[in-house]
Amino acid sequence: MALFEIVPNLSEGRDLTTIDAAVRAAEAAGARVLHRTSDATHHRSVLTIAGDARAVLDAGVAIAQVALERIDLRTHRGVHPRIGALDVLPFVPLRDASMDDAVRLAHEAGRRIWERVRIPSFYYGEAARRPERARLAHVRKGEFEGLVARANDPAWQPDVGDVARHERAGAIAIGARALLVAFNVELATGDLGVARAIARQLREGTGGLRTVRALGFALDAQRVQVSLNVTSYEAVPLYRLVELIRALASAHGVRVLRGELIGCLPRAAVEASARYYLGVAETPSLS
Repeated sequence: MALFEIVPNLSEGRDLTTIDAAVRAAEAAGARVLHRTSDATHHRSVLTIAGDARAVLDAGVAIAQVALERIDLRTHRGVHPRIGALDVLPFVPLRDASMDDAVRLAHEAGRRIWERVRIPSFYYGEAARRPERARLAHVRKGEFEGLVARANDPAWQPDVGDVARHERAGAIAIGARALLVAFNVELATGDLGVARAIARQLREGTGGLRTVRALGFALDAQRVQVSLNVTSYEAVPLYRLVELIRALASAHGVRVLRGELIGCLPRAAVEASARYYLGVAETPSLS
């Protein structure tokens, strides 16, 4: 049986009863919720969910219904960019599943969500139907508040739906992609410019490391965060990112406070970092 992962990102990080409802909806659809995390400053929650094709598709549609009923973006304020109440819905192929399978599920999810709750969708990643929509950052440019103005450009009409945005729920970025690691590093400074400078040096889009997406966020008066998506932990191990951030922060006279994992990650990514910090060489296979 083919297995898939979905990682719904909801624009709600403070009212945990909303996230409870999303978890129940996913489980009622027959999917398994592996992990959940919520952040009040980002005002965002991330669920990691696995199941067969039917279960993850039904779960994604059900979570869109919960987001519509419980989240109103007209009053939403958080540091993380967003276009929708259910902001991002990626489909990830796991065991015995192909990327083409994940793309088909993403497209079907957009169609079913529009039919059921009338929220428009943009397809990104491997599911993108236009090259300029492959990158999630391009799809979210202008955020919820800019969706209507952006739709005046024929190149930026939603892929599914005949309105620029739902009044309350905005739009959804629905994608297909490989596994990625979402990892944040907090720095002991209130200077947002430090986090943004480091993110700019690290991310692929501004000349940094391939397979790395990075943003800088302010958390409070004493802390900022470098927020990372790593699309190939083999090419860029987590320990390498942490040590690069430590060195770049030190150049600004700033120390690293802690790391934060969002969702799940492959065991191999953990083992690689453990070997590095323990000074243990990889044991060669005996087979």
